[in-house]
Amino acid sequence: MPARLPGTRLVASIDVEWSKNYRIKNGNQAFCYSIVWLTVPTGDGSPLLLATGSLPVAYTSLYLDGDAERGDLVAAAAADIAAATEAADLITGHQLCSDLAVLAANAGPRPPAALLAARQAWHDRRTDTARQVLDTRFDADHVLFGRSRRLVDVCGELDLDVTQPELARKSMTALHRDWLTNRDVEARERITVLNLRHSLSTALVGLRAAGELTWPKPVNVNTMVATALAGRLGWLDHPTFRALLPERQAS
Repeated sequence: MPARLPGTRLVASIDVEWSKNYRIKNGNQAFCYSIVWLTVPTGDGSPLLLATGSLPVAYTSLYLDGDAERGDLVAAAAADIAAATEAADLITGHQLCSDLAVLAANAGPRPPAALLAARQAWHDRRTDTARQVLDTRFDADHVLFGRSRRLVDVCGELDLDVTQPELARKSMTALHRDWLTNRDVEARERITVLNLRHSLSTALVGLRAAGELTWPKPVNVNTMVATALAGRLGWLDHPTFRALLPERQAS
């Protein structure tokens, strides 16, 4: 979590990836989450103009090594969400209610208090005078015209390029299985990047919906991801990912 600098606001954006099985009770199992932090200068009340790379990005990203670690992952997520609730001026998520519900269900009969508090804050977000929680699935209608509220469609409408090559050949479920059964590091890294892209793009949409940020031309979110995670993940150097970046497209 970055330090709060004078003259700035902190934004925390949360995204959880989970395997989906609606046919059995508690069949949705979280296996990866991220929180992206943006430090946004406070201004004169007019939206800040975004230039790619102009906002400092910090992040937490956690991915379990095996199903036996799910309890540890939930506990870590609860601690990080508690820190975000304490420190952030704005908390965003895309259908955040579902992510929090899955974490709470995975925690067993006694979910961490931080998760229960976060779920209550989500329910109370529209009556909270501080406007700390904004869900981009439900609270961004005033900046959108299309009907779809899928994150990828919302980003497309707002000129955020969130091209996701990670899922071109395999589903997220298949990639996650490749990691669990075959220790396929690239599969895990593909989902990690996908998860962080979700968090980062959600933060940008949330700031746009809150009237704090705008951009005069399309923003390549993959460039922001590559800058924030430089040298951390091999997938970022894969030709398929590099082809999405402007310098590669121009060469």
